[in-house]
Amino acid sequence: MKLPAILLCAAGALLLLALATAYVCFRIVFYVSRKGEDREAIAVPKGKAYEPYRQQIIDCTKRMRAMPQEWFSIQSFDGLTLRGRYFEYEPGAPIELMVHGYHGTAERDMSAGIFRSFSVGHSAFLVDQRASGYSDGHVITFGINESRDCLRWISFLVEHFGPETRIMLSGISMGAATVLMAAGQPLPENVIGVLADCGFTSAKAIICEVMKYLHLPPRLLYPFVKLGARLYGGFSLEERSPVEAVQSCRVPVIFYHGDADGLVPHEMSIRNHAACKAPKKLVITSGAAHGLCYLQDREGYLRELLAFCKENGIPAVDNRAEWL
Repeated sequence: MKLPAILLCAAGALLLLALATAYVCFRIVFYVSRKGEDREAIAVPKGKAYEPYRQQIIDCTKRMRAMPQEWFSIQSFDGLTLRGRYFEYEPGAPIELMVHGYHGTAERDMSAGIFRSFSVGHSAFLVDQRASGYSDGHVITFGINESRDCLRWISFLVEHFGPETRIMLSGISMGAATVLMAAGQPLPENVIGVLADCGFTSAKAIICEVMKYLHLPPRLLYPFVKLGARLYGGFSLEERSPVEAVQSCRVPVIFYHGDADGLVPHEMSIRNHAACKAPKKLVITSGAAHGLCYLQDREGYLRELLAFCKENGIPAVDNRAEWL
């Protein structure tokens, strides 16, 4: 075989290897098969940090299921059916649009959030993100396409509940990244605030952080993750990021993060807070692991939220005695 042919074969083999590696990365990081899902089971996040709060999470889920609720659905920009449910505190109360985290569901991650929102006089609208819970889809995009879905939910809330509807965007983990990226886009005046709990600065940053935690080489593998997202997921992983979006945000933002977060370093919320150009507040909860700021310190969480609402003209009432 002549040298040009050998080189051509070698190049072809390397290309196939790159495509195969990108596909494996795509399947691991972004794809959700959804086979054998049990939506009726009560899910609790895995890990030792969540064991002390297991019963609290289960109790909140059971209370949530027993509450009056109304289901709604919308179509995403790419044709997926997305579903959410509404829990009314009282007619006309501000509505918190609540968004869960990576590989979570509205029920698993946000059930306690209903009672947290009621504690400040807000209604709650919990959405299952694409590829999660009762919504359609198989691809998680780390907030890229999810932020577009968030904007559609905002439009739906205004259309359904009326032009005077007041909306607060609330997200945890990837949900926090989702609402922050949505908040960097032009928003209707109905959106009056954002609550971002343990969000990351960018998809690239958190993926590389997890790779380091798993003792994998980010410089070597991240390009294949990025390629997999583009080729097999149809999206650009670096199209937008929370830390960039908050520079365009014009509504008040409160950031929460636990300083014992072993998944998303709390320094990421510090950086998001520093980059934010809107009125803002940063609350670091001592000793709280990922997503556990509220469950660990409900009183402190609500105290800071009520103060933030008062400082920024966001309607809120102190119902802690009734709902804590």
